[in-house]
Order: sequence, then C-alpha cells, then structure tokens
Amino acid sequence: QVQLVESGGRLVQAGESLRLSCEAPRRTFSRYVMGWFRQAPGKEREFVAVCSYSGSFIRYADSVMGRFTVSRDNVKNAVYLQMSSLKPEDTAVYYCAATIDYSTDPARYDYWGQGTQVTVSS
Repeated sequence: QVQLVESGGRLVQAGESLRLSCEAPRRTFSRYVMGWFRQAPGKEREFVAVCSYSGSFIRYADSVMGRFTVSRDNVKNAVYLQMSSLKPEDTAVYYCAATIDYSTDPARYDYWGQGTQVTVSS
C-alpha cells in the first residue's frame, strides 16, 4: 500500500503560478511511475502529467504543455507539479497517483491521493 498526500492547492488569479506537492510519508515510491490527474465538476478525471521512476521520461497533456512542469525527488519521496500561466479552465481537483507501468490512463494507476483543490479566478 502506498499512501499519497497532496498539498498546495488554493485559489489563485488567472496568470499566476502554483506548485502542488505529493508526498508518500510512509513508503518510498522510487519504484513507481507517478502521475498527475485532475477532475473538474461534471467532467471525467483527465491526465495532466506523468513522470517515470528516474524522472527521465515525462509526458504532458496538450492542454498544459509549456505551462506545467512535473518533477520528483526520490530521496524526499515527493513529486511536484509546478503550474504557471494558470487559466480558469485549469480549475479542478488535482490528484497524484502511482503505478508500476508508465501510462497516461488513470485506470492503470493503483494508488491515489485524496486530491487538492485548485481554483483559478478570471
């Protein structure tokens, strides 16, 4: 079992930046691929970014490409999502998740955090 705890979500203005954190306080997750997903009200959960074990292989959703950056620190058991140039359409609950297989499909992820709310006002 991998416990994931997200933090950093809050209300921001459009154009501002925000960094989300996801930590696994009780277990190392260096063996896991880490993904970020988000879910807006009335919409399905969607892929945002994925980061391989070492951080060498990273992929982003087209909607966040060039604005979001994912990184991980396997010593601190943490993965981060740096978000810049935020838009109102980025408003959602953001989740981090862990899987063994490199994937953008949320169904392939075994462990999920509780989510953190990001709200971007116009």
